[in-house]
Amino acid sequence: MKKLILLFITISLTACHHAQEQESATATLITDVNIVDVSTGEILENRQVIIDSGKIRSISKTVENRKAYPNKIDAKGKYLMPGLAEMHAHIPQSPISQERIEDVLYLYLSNGITVIRGMLGHPAHLELRAKARQGEILSPRIFTSSPSLNGGTIPTAEEAEKKVTAYSEDGYDFLKIHPGVPLEAFDELVRTANEVDIEFAGHVPVEVGIRHALESKYASIDHVDGFLEGLVPESANVKPDENGFFGFNFTALADTTKIEELVAMAKENEVWIVPTQSLFTKWFAPTDADTMLALPEMKYMPEETLADWRRRKEASTGAGSDFDAAQWEQFDAIRKQLIKGLADDGHGMLLGSDAPQLFNVPGFSIHKEMQDMKEAGMTNLQIIRSGTINPALYFGMEDIFGQVKEGLDADLLLLEANPLQDLTALKDLSGVIRQGKWIPKSEIDEKLSQIARNASKN
Repeated sequence: MKKLILLFITISLTACHHAQEQESATATLITDVNIVDVSTGEILENRQVIIDSGKIRSISKTVENRKAYPNKIDAKGKYLMPGLAEMHAHIPQSPISQERIEDVLYLYLSNGITVIRGMLGHPAHLELRAKARQGEILSPRIFTSSPSLNGGTIPTAEEAEKKVTAYSEDGYDFLKIHPGVPLEAFDELVRTANEVDIEFAGHVPVEVGIRHALESKYASIDHVDGFLEGLVPESANVKPDENGFFGFNFTALADTTKIEELVAMAKENEVWIVPTQSLFTKWFAPTDADTMLALPEMKYMPEETLADWRRRKEASTGAGSDFDAAQWEQFDAIRKQLIKGLADDGHGMLLGSDAPQLFNVPGFSIHKEMQDMKEAGMTNLQIIRSGTINPALYFGMEDIFGQVKEGLDADLLLLEANPLQDLTALKDLSGVIRQGKWIPKSEIDEKLSQIARNASKN
């Protein structure tokens, strides 16, 4: 009799367990998917992935009772990978409308970007960060810099100490450094930042120079700023403030044998690099504005913005400018050498395109950035890592996101093809998963059409 009672209890408990699984409205099963392991570069074939409550609950070769899951995604022949990060993003602020701000955030998300690092902070971005975290808006995960620290905002050491302390207390994720900061103010910025435990990133002011910047342990140096100037021999006796556009004026003086030294310094001081190469190949390359404005993604930008981009492009490289195309070729070749060296032997690369900036439409520009990184000699795996596991390592959140791994947040991309073989596969989304929510391609396309209509009204 006791055996019969125990058997009855066991059957009842099993039935209850299956019933509970069937009642879980939040569980999603992704079937027969190929997982891109961004750590090893391997493909894990035909895996069953269960997502629940915004997390990757399990990854296995088989799963029992598929019918128990209320939400299923048939992923046979498709590829699952972590969402991408745009590590040099810009988030609009007032007086831009809330609708436009949310449209920009969606443009990032629509291209598989589930993390953005805002590089020009504003108090309103702290609120946006909280809303994104709580799922109140459909947005990538947001990290935001402080407002700009530049020669105008911190002209003295005293002002640097005051602003760094205040921005740390306000809760910004890191400090944004722009050009023009005097050396004394910069050193106080570094001292105070270390004291209050907040990182700093961005440009390298001329008075600081690349070597002192690297030794000061930037969290990241963006645009490969300061590196070309660092290749100029002291014997050239140049005036540092005559460097031009990211060192363009010093192109002919650059000694590329010094690249190895700067790369080693970046590695030794653990400084990440965000190339934003697409900013240069669109803005400062000998390509005319009409060609850029004909790109299909321009329909997502307001006419006023496009007109401004045209004016700035023509002023920089147009017929009336003193732009030297041959010098550009040499400048671009040196930048590619730097990017290749820093990717292979430096501390690490982070994916970032500087959007929205000249012809860099949020989300869409990241694909041009990856193409430019490829042309600089980076491998597909290096590029994919720069937008997935490397940003997670940068933020010290590798146990939260950046891989397809049990227990991590479900911020994922489902692709039609293998991105390790061809990076253009990252454009061919089946859908995006953000905080465990499945956003299919059809829904993305519908929202993008709405964003284009909104842009045309502005």
